[in-house]
Amino acid sequence: MKSQIHEEGVVTAFVVGLLMTFIVCAGLSVDGGRLIAARLTLADHAENAARFAAQELVSLRTGSPKIDRQAARQSAVQYLSDNKLIGEVAVNAESVTVTVSQTVEMSLLRLFGARDHLISVTRRVEPRSE
Repeated sequence: MKSQIHEEGVVTAFVVGLLMTFIVCAGLSVDGGRLIAARLTLADHAENAARFAAQELVSLRTGSPKIDRQAARQSAVQYLSDNKLIGEVAVNAESVTVTVSQTVEMSLLRLFGARDHLISVTRRVEPRSE
């Protein structure tokens, strides 16, 4: 008599494993793309806010222009506010540094326990006199 091997669940387990692998790959593609896009957008905003603020110069006629700290801070904060962003602004006489942060929600990777991801980008601008 031949012995029977029960393999009824083997194909199902393989298909479920393969399906999970495809979902994880799709999640990495979708959510990874969203993270990259968000980082690039934040970098643009941080740099634009810093550039906008660094245009607030005083002492232009003396040949050694300095950044007006109060006006520069107001300009950067206004830019961030206009674009509904959360950030920090640091200003000294020679440079403006803007750090912008945003939380990006995971969509597909949330199914596997991935939490929202905080992205933070810092850009520094120094005006040049030529």
